Amino acid sequence: MDKTLSSLDWSLLQSFLAVADEGSLSGAARKLGTSQPTLGRRIKQIETQLGVTLFHRQPRGFALTDIGTELLAPARAMHDAAMQVSLAAAGRAQSTAGTVRITASVFVANFILPPIIAKLRLAYPEISLDLIPNDASENLLFREADIALRMYRPTQLDIITRHLCDLPLGMFASTNYLDRKGRPDTIEDIFNTHDLVGFDRDEQILRGMRQMGLDAKRDWFKTRCDEAVTYWELVRAGCGIGFSQTHVGQRDPSVEQILQDVPIPSLPVWLTAHQAMQQTPRIRRVWDMLADEIPAFVS
Repeated sequence: MDKTLSSLDWSLLQSFLAVADEGSLSGAARKLGTSQPTLGRRIKQIETQLGVTLFHRQPRGFALTDIGTELLAPARAMHDAAMQVSLAAAGRAQSTAGTVRITASVFVANFILPPIIAKLRLAYPEISLDLIPNDASENLLFREADIALRMYRPTQLDIITRHLCDLPLGMFASTNYLDRKGRPDTIEDIFNTHDLVGFDRDEQILRGMRQMGLDAKRDWFKTRCDEAVTYWELVRAGCGIGFSQTHVGQRDPSVEQILQDVPIPSLPVWLTAHQAMQQTPRIRRVWDMLADEIPAFVS
């Protein structure tokens, strides 16, 4: 090769890494917020500039060639170094104007954050806010998000975190369903005479029920869905008894909470940011408001 990775446009390297990580143009386009045709042109351009074929085009996506695999590590090292430079520079910014990217689970992003973000916009109109609903972990080290709300305590180096509160969970079913099937008096009633709504591949509910001393199995749940908001809509529609954060279920007139005395493990909420970013004025303002408003909202 008469050209090296260092001579390439940065967007081409990002495109190469995204396609390598996602295995398809469609997945990489979603990750980068661009279109498939644009991404396809970038991949063709980087291959032309390097004079090599980086991917095998397959019916179900893109697979790295041998040379593509060989270039993956140096390309990722360049990406990581560039992100560290961006992170250090952003941490020195003193203006409150600008964008803050917040990531949270899909459920939290739908049911907790919107009214808080509305307050943030009123309090700090100069700050733009990007909300990223994602049940995967966005990477704070690479500026994929500035602030994250996690349901677990992060352990990465260079990350600061604060425990905000614990979200209590409860069992809920729609009033129509309970009118039809009856209201259970005991936990045994649920398994003997009722339908349950659970997750498909996610084992969070199974683990929680096992912590309660129940030998829960996937086939106990006759309706299953991993996407949290759709899961809640299935409960609301009358598919059976399911689980929800109590501050959401108790505010919904279409459902009723059942067996409130049954202890269910709660979900911790951790506010997280990279330590280089947390003192940036606009990020600090958003951090402080989230720290105040989230516990108040769910209490």
